[in-house]
Amino acid sequence: MSKLLVTKPLDQLIARANAANLDHQADLFAEVAEREMAAAVEAFKADQSDKFRDDLQQVVSYSDHAQAAAIHSKKHIKRTEIRIRQISHRLRDLKPDADPDDAPAVQSAIDRLEHFRAELLRSMFGLKDDDHE
Repeated sequence: MSKLLVTKPLDQLIARANAANLDHQADLFAEVAEREMAAAVEAFKADQSDKFRDDLQQVVSYSDHAQAAAIHSKKHIKRTEIRIRQISHRLRDLKPDADPDDAPAVQSAIDRLEHFRAELLRSMFGLKDDDHE
């Protein structure tokens, strides 16, 4: 991760990702998703359930943007899949310790991330929906 991007406020990074050329959006949106994941972990540790769920929604949203940009640009597909997989693994690690009220939101986020990964893998290997049967 670039130190320049890490030190930029999140809203500036989001604006940069939205304005970026399609070829660069996957990386930028993936970074936003990673930073939202870090915010979600902090909210989780601080027992801020509402903020945690809001951050989870942002993680899913920006992961969706990253995978869509990667597929449409046909660039950074593998790297985007890896980054989304790492976020998904972090959520799986959090899930056993999550408040029972938050567990469905965590599982839903994991399911969506796994769907994004499947789409990226299909794109990477040229699979169609009926090719995997």
